[in-house]
Amino acid sequence: MTKIIGLTGGIGSGKTTVANEFLSLGVPVYITDLEAKKLMQSDSVLKQIKEEFGSAVFDKGVLLRDKLSEIVFNDDKRLGKLNSIVHPAVKQHFREWLLEHQNNPFVIYESAILFESGSYKECDYIINVVAPLEIRIQRVIERDKTTREKVLERIKNQWNDEEKSSKSDFIIKNTSMEAIKPEIVKILKFLRIKQMKS
Repeated sequence: MTKIIGLTGGIGSGKTTVANEFLSLGVPVYITDLEAKKLMQSDSVLKQIKEEFGSAVFDKGVLLRDKLSEIVFNDDKRLGKLNSIVHPAVKQHFREWLLEHQNNPFVIYESAILFESGSYKECDYIINVVAPLEIRIQRVIERDKTTREKVLERIKNQWNDEEKSSKSDFIIKNTSMEAIKPEIVKILKFLRIKQMKS
């Protein structure tokens, strides 16, 4: 039975870097944000979004993601509605993806909202990626060409590191590539030993 390793971390913690490192070591990785973006272009999801948010978030049939983000960003109720459309679609897609990778002893399921969405319940182990606040802020400002205030707003809307770490099996401190590589190797070694014993 393929083990599901949940990978999470706050915005700017560098979980994508960690995910890519696992991928380079031959572990299949499912990036929920990427897959959700693709699924948001599917007819069934677009239809539900149109029913819920109206044609104002579309332009000539194309979903205006920025406009939709503006609507849900500070409105928990509307965000909940959007999540109730997108999350089940991602969940179903991941199940199908998992079947394609069932010959692998373990896979990585990467999600920024692993705990918030309840997806952590499906995982056998959980890795939380952490980094100092200032490094996280800097990374996001450079990546998203945004402001410090907007980054702090997004951080405020996520579970904090302490909450995530208390529910995780492994913590990776991501201050640099050199720092994370030995941590990943250590986790893989642990998982392989566990697998051999089971």
